[in-house]
Order: sequence, then C-alpha cells, then structure tokens
Amino acid sequence: MRGLTVSEGRARLFGVSDQGASRYSPFAYATAPKAALYRRVMRVFVAEKERFAVHLRPEEVARLVAAQGDSPQLDELIAALDTLARPEWGNLLAFPDTARVATLEDFRRRRMIYQLSQPGEAAERALEVYDQALGVRGELQAVALENIAAQLRELAAALAEEPLDGTRIHIGLRALTDISRDLADNAAAFMGSVQRSIDLYGADLDAFIAYKDQLIRYIERFLQDLVVRGGQIARQLQAFEAAGVDRMCLLVADRELADRLFADEGERVLERELLAERWRGRWRGLVEWFVSSPHRQSEAVLLRAKARSAVPALLQVVASLAERQSGRADRSTDFLALAGLFAQLPDDAARHRLWRCAFGLTPARHLSVSQETLESAEFAAAQPSTPWEEAPPVAVSAQLRKTGNYERRGPGRAVKDRAAAREFLAERAGELSRQTDRALASLAARTPARLSELGELDEEEFGLLLALVGDAVAALGDNGEAEVASPDSGVTVRIKRAPAGRRAHIRTAAGVLTGPDHLIELTSGVGVR
Repeated sequence: MRGLTVSEGRARLFGVSDQGASRYSPFAYATAPKAALYRRVMRVFVAEKERFAVHLRPEEVARLVAAQGDSPQLDELIAALDTLARPEWGNLLAFPDTARVATLEDFRRRRMIYQLSQPGEAAERALEVYDQALGVRGELQAVALENIAAQLRELAAALAEEPLDGTRIHIGLRALTDISRDLADNAAAFMGSVQRSIDLYGADLDAFIAYKDQLIRYIERFLQDLVVRGGQIARQLQAFEAAGVDRMCLLVADRELADRLFADEGERVLERELLAERWRGRWRGLVEWFVSSPHRQSEAVLLRAKARSAVPALLQVVASLAERQSGRADRSTDFLALAGLFAQLPDDAARHRLWRCAFGLTPARHLSVSQETLESAEFAAAQPSTPWEEAPPVAVSAQLRKTGNYERRGPGRAVKDRAAAREFLAERAGELSRQTDRALASLAARTPARLSELGELDEEEFGLLLALVGDAVAALGDNGEAEVASPDSGVTVRIKRAPAGRRAHIRTAAGVLTGPDHLIELTSGVGVR
C-alpha cells in the first residue's frame, strides 16, 4: 500500500472523485419503471440487516413485502430481485442456495439467496434521508441552545485539566457538532416551512389566524432565548484559544485513527492532518454561526432577522385575506378582471384598444421638451393632477414641426454645480452628529444611575438610550452584568440587572416606557464620562 499524495488527500478531505456517473448506478432503481416494488424490496433488506439478518430467500422477502401492505406474485418478486442483483446496478448480491438441496432435481433447479450489497445499502439509506428531508417541517430549538452552552462549558473544563481526557473531549466535541448541525438544519427547514405557510394558507382565514397566533408566540419565545443564549454562546466560543482548539482537534483525530491500519507513518500523518482539518472546519462553522465579524453577520443574527420579518409578513397576509372576504376591491382583483376582458376579445386590434384605454401608456415619441421649458416657472408650477387643457403649453421646435425630426446640435450642456447641495448635506450631517454628541454627554452626565433616575428624556436622548441599553441587555451574562462597546459612538455601556420586581418608568415626549430598572454607566475616552 502506497502513501497518499497531496491531491489524493485533498480529494479525500472534500469528497471529490473522478469515477463519473457509474459510481451512482445503484440509484438507477429509484427511477426505473418498477421503482415502487424495488424500493419496497430494498427497504426490507435494510430493515432485516438492522436485525442482523444477512441473507434472505425470495419466500422470506415476499412475506416481508406482504407485511407492508402489498403482495406481489412470487415470480414478479424473483424477477425484481434478479434485476437488483444485476452487475449494472449491483444493489444486491445473489448466491446459489445449496442449503435446501436434497435431490438431483433440486440441485439442477435454480435457487438463489440474496444479500444486500454495500453500494445498495448506501443508495437506499441516502434515499431514506432524502425522503425524510422533504417531510421535515423544522423547528426553532431553544433547548439546543442550552445544550450547546452546556457542551461548551464541559469542553472548556476538559481542556483545563492535565493530562487531557481524550474520551471526554472526543465525546463532547462530537455531541457539540451533532447538536449544532441539528439546530442549523431545523432552523433552515422551519423558516422554509413558514414561508410556504405564508404562501399557501390563503384559503381559510380562520385557520390561518389561529396558526398565525401560535406561530408568533412561538417565534417570540425563541427570539428571546436566541438573544440571551446566543450572546452567551458567542462569549464562550471567543474564550477558546486557537492553540487549545488546535490541540483538541488533533487529539480527536488521533482517537479516530487509533484502530486504523496504515502502510507507513507518512500515510498516518497525512490522514491525521486531514481529520484534524475537518474538525477545525466544523469548529469554524460553529463560531461563524454565533459570532459576527466586521465583514459578515453571524447565522444567528440572520436567523433572528428572518424570524422577525416573518411576523409582519403573517400580519400582511391576514390583512389581505380580510380584505378579500369583505369584498374590497384591490389591484390584484382589477388585474384579474382585466385579464378576463383580454381573454374575451376577438382579435389583437381590440386588445390593443383595451390596452390603450386601461393604461394610457402609448409613448409620445414625437415630442421633445426643451431645457427652457423645463426651467420656466409656469411649467414647474404645474402639478401631475393638472388637466391637459389647463396645463402650460410645451414649446415645440420649428424644425420639428417642419421636418418631423429634431436633433440638438452644438456643445453639450454645462455640468450643474452641486457644491451648495453638498455643503448643505455636510452641514446637516454635522448637525446630526452634534445632536448625538449632546445627547450622549447628557446621558453620560447622569450615570452611573438606575434607569428610573435618569428623568425625562428628549427624542435624541431616548433613541440613543434604547440603542445602547438594548445591546447591553442582550449581552447580560449569568452573573447579571455585562459590558458592551458601541462601535458607532465609541461608548462603553456597563449594565447590571435590576432586582426582581423593580421597575423603571422613563418619560419622553412620545410617552412613558416601562421596564426593568437596570443600573447603567456610560464611559468613553472623548468628552464622555
């Protein structure tokens, strides 16, 4: 046995193969004319192998297929078994059944016993996974978030011990990977099913409203857990050092290769690095799922935005259904009625006339408005609702009236000076920045303090407070404290959870905001406390 080359190692790492379509010939039975019978036979063999039954005779297969609710003729079943055992497909292996030979006639009579082949088992299990994936509705697993946080604490504790417990780390990392994969797959399936429900629930208003109420409560509970647990998991992942993660991945790779036979040490070293790199990739995927970077948002943030967007989409569907039931005319109804009229017309000439009457979009290609007309005060004062007979006239070139063609000659128009507009925008941006600085300085001067002690806030102060405190509350840890730096304003917010039952009432010009009475403090290096 020779050692693996770099290209072969890369192919094994990424699952690349150059064997072509012949590698997938065991899947041919899924699209053959008798695919239903073939699938039932293959399911019987897979189920029996799980019960450690390796070889099956045609009579046994017929009995097990009949137990599924179908009773094919024995001759038809034997033909199906022989087809699955053909070398072109290779789903089954056929062997002469000599155990039941008692006479010379029995020996000459064709009797076969069948066994599930490795490619056939792989193909059937892949089809089972495919069928299950199509039927998965998905769910938002708040429990999975708790399990991920618990597994990360367990891994951190295991890495802190010397010597390392390889069994504990291997089991913990595999469990963490499985839970994270299930969380991601179920979340994607759930959001897809929500979108399909939004598209398909339009038939029954009462059923959709009941579904909508349950779904909104379900999403709200998950979002609350995702904000709290997601921030906690992100901090746990960031606490792992790169050297510790690399050591953990190499340790797991060594355990997976402990009982494997290699031709030489070079092949073992390459296989070890491939497995370690695969585990490093899984760890990076977990980190990217919960931790955002300056260049990309984490999958948790994207999932939170997607779940939030589903709520107004559901409400919009409810409003649309209510309008339809009340008989209120809308644009879609008008277009459907117009489409019916188009279908009833006898020829294209009539359809063109209906088009012009309905939309009035015939282009006026013979007109050209001069710059002088556009800049005239009378023309600028005309509104879109002005009747045609009351609108100011459009100056038409004499050349256009004479020849029917107008081509402007001479130098191009001068570029309009927009310096004043840019100066206005710069002043506006500066004023907004100064307002934010004043609001920030005003809030910082009142801290450290509880929210109930801040007094009445104006619009700028209130908006800034909501933005800063919202990020800090989402990052609250188990100890009830958090410290969050705002990249936009350069402010660090320290927050401490309010005692149970203590509430704050923050008064603004728009009303009163009520919530937990947290203790906050704002700090910064420039102009702020």
